[in-house]
Amino acid sequence: MQDTPSGHAFASSDSASSIAQVRTAYDRLRTEIHRTIVGQDEVLEQVLIAMFCGGHVLLEGVPGLAKTLLVSTIARAMSLHFTRIQFTPDLMPSDMTGTEVIEEDKSTGTRQLRFVRGPIFANMILADEINRTPPKTQAALLEAMQERQVTSGGVAMALPSPFFVLATQNPIEQEGTYPLPEAQLDRFMFNVRIGYPNEADELEIVRKTTSRESVEPEVVLSTAQCTEIQSLVRSIPVADHVTKYAVRIVRATRVRENDDALPICRDYLAWGAGPRASQFLVLAAKAKAILSGATHVTPAHVEAMVLPVMRHRIVVNFNAEADGVKADDVLRTILTHVHPDGTDPNTSKGLDLSVR
Repeated sequence: MQDTPSGHAFASSDSASSIAQVRTAYDRLRTEIHRTIVGQDEVLEQVLIAMFCGGHVLLEGVPGLAKTLLVSTIARAMSLHFTRIQFTPDLMPSDMTGTEVIEEDKSTGTRQLRFVRGPIFANMILADEINRTPPKTQAALLEAMQERQVTSGGVAMALPSPFFVLATQNPIEQEGTYPLPEAQLDRFMFNVRIGYPNEADELEIVRKTTSRESVEPEVVLSTAQCTEIQSLVRSIPVADHVTKYAVRIVRATRVRENDDALPICRDYLAWGAGPRASQFLVLAAKAKAILSGATHVTPAHVEAMVLPVMRHRIVVNFNAEADGVKADDVLRTILTHVHPDGTDPNTSKGLDLSVR
């Protein structure tokens, strides 16, 4: 396999050595990105975990929090072809996927159709304000996200590999928007919340953006190496008790089929998460383990991924809205009651939950 820019390859007969190399590359990647992006460590980690799993990310945050800059900086540091699509009410599917045009051969006078590829033919797509475009265009993006292809004139065309969609939403201004249906939300591996920076970070942001300083991140990973990391993530072993723990967390949200549901779930949840949540939770825990330098997945790796994986997959009811209870509140309560070994956390010593 191809070497990393630093001269190390991820392919190794020793999985511990491969994980150590990926961890080193990850540290370099964060360093390069932080030359442009100030703070947002948790957001950056979650976005990279989703990418190393081959998943898509829904970014939520108010304007001005550098969502576009974060995505474009990651793309440059990983040598990914990046495009930004501004979603508007008049955006048509062909504006995103491409369209067929008629070309005339001047020497023969014959005409033929030629497909002109749209901006979606890239490695990393920033779908800016995805909820501002009508369902017809959202559905066209759904095919690209799920099938990694677009269809025009009955012909399916594969998208570049790797392929990531990072979509943004403004959680405040919702007038004139087209909320994503649950089926499309479920296609996003993570829902990542971006909050305001702290005072020290905001001071550094102001200093950087109001001076002549301009920093371009160096390339740390190639597209081929990104694909190698995705393969390595899936090869990490997960013990049965850890997988069962992830499944129990997800199943705890399904109040309609769970007679022993927690009171907070019965009171505040309309719908629970589906099986894709269990799949993504285990896969994300594998990537979290690698980036933590661990050779296997622990319950703590699962717990660390619960909020970004599940917050957009459970639906709170009117009682929750009236009482100010959010999806994150319900999930945190579930984590305090669902124990890794299936026993009461108040009476059991449990398992080692430390993240190495």
